[in-house]
Amino acid sequence: MSNLEATSNEFACAATPADHIEVLQARDVPLGGGRALHVRRTLPQRERSLIGAWCFLDHYGPHHVTVGGGMDVPPHPHTGLQTASWLFSGLIEHRDSGGVHALVRPGELNLMTAGAGICHSEVSVDPVSAPVLHGVQLWVALPDTARNTGRAFNHFVPEPVSLPGASALVFLGELAGYRSPVASFTPLLGAQLDLEPRTTLDLDVDPAFEHGVLCDQGPVLLGGARLGVGELGYQGPGHRVLALRNTGDSPARILVLGGEPFREELVLWWNFIGRSHEEIVEFRHRWQEGDPRFGHVEGYRGRLDRLPAPTMPPLRLRPRRPSTG
Repeated sequence: MSNLEATSNEFACAATPADHIEVLQARDVPLGGGRALHVRRTLPQRERSLIGAWCFLDHYGPHHVTVGGGMDVPPHPHTGLQTASWLFSGLIEHRDSGGVHALVRPGELNLMTAGAGICHSEVSVDPVSAPVLHGVQLWVALPDTARNTGRAFNHFVPEPVSLPGASALVFLGELAGYRSPVASFTPLLGAQLDLEPRTTLDLDVDPAFEHGVLCDQGPVLLGGARLGVGELGYQGPGHRVLALRNTGDSPARILVLGGEPFREELVLWWNFIGRSHEEIVEFRHRWQEGDPRFGHVEGYRGRLDRLPAPTMPPLRLRPRRPSTG
């Protein structure tokens, strides 16, 4: 998914440690300006820009595509990151310049590695059998040792894991004794948890990780903090348990994201991740000029051939010094 905010301010990204639960509020962002599909964006924001290497989180739906028109994101570029698509319902067609044409289905991970450069499109399809679009789009920052790697695409269908009063789908990393076979460039965790009504679950986690819990259906409690729908709870490293509770009479659903704190300096602007102002300027210039670094998407038949980059902000983009905690 593209960052389609017209102003597209830069985010100087660095993880900052915390031992308490923080509750991060989402901001509403329309995909494609005035189009009907809106997303709730909880990462990045100025209070916290990363959780592990997770650096971008858009949460959208339930959206009835027959009413609002669905998702139609024209070919757009990425550098220095991976995109992870995860659906709760609906169907999305993915095409990229690595030659991949795939469908994103509920409960199935589609992980695209941009590396040095890629472009892709995303379109919701099959409104008759998949009329409700509902899911998340996630980005993972690549470390310096891997950010110029080649384009790649992984598809994985995790098996359900039974837990007391809950079930889990672990699509990245390891949780509850289940390990995803999908490799990551930094230690990560990504999982969907469905909690039965009135369930208390103490989930064992890696104390070296910081964790985020996104509430999709709720509310739920993380520790003593209440998370409403669309809110993201943060727990810093040093904890061996995520204390989760569904206090309601209906099922709840959350997304758990974790990883070792990301220590490298980086700058996220629009759809690019770089390490300096000059790199971002160069990435934008190459995309605007049609440089082969990003390739070409075949088969997209949408509203634009390619998405133009927004104007650079009138300031120098500076990476923040990473945290040491």
